[in-house]
Amino acid sequence: MTTTGTTPPPTPVPGEVKPRRAIPRREGAAAPGAGQANWVVRLALVVLCFLWIVPTLGIVITAFRTEDAADTSGWWTVFTSPLDFTQYTLSNYSQAWNEGMGNAFINSFAVTLPATVIPIMIAAFAAYAFTFMQFPFRDVLFVIIVALLVVPNQVALVPLLRIYGDVGLTGQFAAVYLAHIGFGMPLAVYILRNYMSTLPKAVIESAKIDGASHFKTFWRLIVPMSVPALASFAIFQFLWVWNDLLIALLFLGPGEREVVTVTVAGLVGAQDQGWQLLTAGAIISMIVPVLVFISLQRFFVRGLTAGSVKG
Repeated sequence: MTTTGTTPPPTPVPGEVKPRRAIPRREGAAAPGAGQANWVVRLALVVLCFLWIVPTLGIVITAFRTEDAADTSGWWTVFTSPLDFTQYTLSNYSQAWNEGMGNAFINSFAVTLPATVIPIMIAAFAAYAFTFMQFPFRDVLFVIIVALLVVPNQVALVPLLRIYGDVGLTGQFAAVYLAHIGFGMPLAVYILRNYMSTLPKAVIESAKIDGASHFKTFWRLIVPMSVPALASFAIFQFLWVWNDLLIALLFLGPGEREVVTVTVAGLVGAQDQGWQLLTAGAIISMIVPVLVFISLQRFFVRGLTAGSVKG
């Protein structure tokens, strides 16, 4: 009769180093050292932040300085006597607003809102067609539209000015927002098409089986699921149009229909005086873009990165 016993543990050898057991890493946890930047990256980030923050700080300080202080000394001299309150004033903001900023705000909205909403609507339809519909030369047309992104906008300004002069659009709000619609359309189609290509195809196939038309599928399914991409392009387009000076100055010019950027540029006198008004006007003009970005920023990164990685 054979007796089966428990195997005794191995006898440790003097001086033998036992190998350590590998501790299993939790799924999703970052590897040791992952996400840590070296000193070169950190130094570059510090330099970039410095170059970005210093001019902004100068604008903010100058906007609160009196006319004499702004004309006779640089903004950095504030730090030599920061408690000298005689060099500060709040009248720059009221004076800049009274120089026509209120009317310019209305004009900027009259240009920016159509230039933002219309390309989103048209580009969303086009992106749906490029993603979920089959028609001849679909990919070729998409490549041509994307290739328009590399064409400088300045190339089209002179031909547009001649066309607008022939049809009587020069000096009208439509002249500005139609130009921005044309310039922003390729980027809108590119962003929305890349995002829609990541949407689950099973949902679209289920809608087809249920008898839904392309129009109903677009409005009931695609548009609600594409809100991040729509919001990300809306931020881009709104900031671009609101902060534009060249196109507004060329097609509208100064006057009753001038936009915010034209009004701010005109706050500096012929003798380069009035920088405190220009900086105050610049801060006032930044209020609307900052509010737009804050309200839509939760969709910004998600909408931009959705089409960049497959899987």
